Amino acid sequence: MAARLLLVRHGQTVWHAENRYAGISDVALTDRGIAQAEALGVWAASRRVDAVACSPLSRARATAEPAARRLGLTPVVREGLREIDFGWGEGRTIAEMAAEDPETVRAFQADAEAGAFPGSEPPSAAAVRVTAALRGLAAEHEGGTVLVVAHNTALRVALCALLGIPLGRYRLVFPKLENAAVTEIGVDGERTALRALNLPTADAA
Repeated sequence: MAARLLLVRHGQTVWHAENRYAGISDVALTDRGIAQAEALGVWAASRRVDAVACSPLSRARATAEPAARRLGLTPVVREGLREIDFGWGEGRTIAEMAAEDPETVRAFQADAEAGAFPGSEPPSAAAVRVTAALRGLAAEHEGGTVLVVAHNTALRVALCALLGIPLGRYRLVFPKLENAAVTEIGVDGERTALRALNLPTADAA
């Protein structure tokens, strides 16, 4: 039986408000991000959700907590759901990087796999670990629904891997997962179906 995975990017952080690459840096939610997490909790409480899982980074755990609390569940932390390490790009904006090394930025924008930032985790490696975490959750909850709170790039590369899309195109095919929005997939063994993308969880969030 297929499992429903409700994939959620964490709420807004200070760095994301400034378009900085957070990656593995542990950046806190803004007040808006906290409100988005609470709105996600209200949204989740009105649906059947059997489990809540999240990345170990604090911004993901803080986003998952209101939903877990309202559902009466304990979030399961999965290391495989953490964000990509952006290496040279950690904590920087595209504009800052382009001012220092425009060729490297152009290569990244043309093909995010072949032109990954120096010192970063390759998207192919990230895709392996994130898809393994998602498939593991699906196998544990066959026929059930899991709310999964993770990160923009980690989820986008996983979606490409699961749907057979070249990883280097993740920025083009999935330009952005909105903060605290839900992207639903159905996972049945090796088969994956994309059922919804960027569903808002609160109009005011």
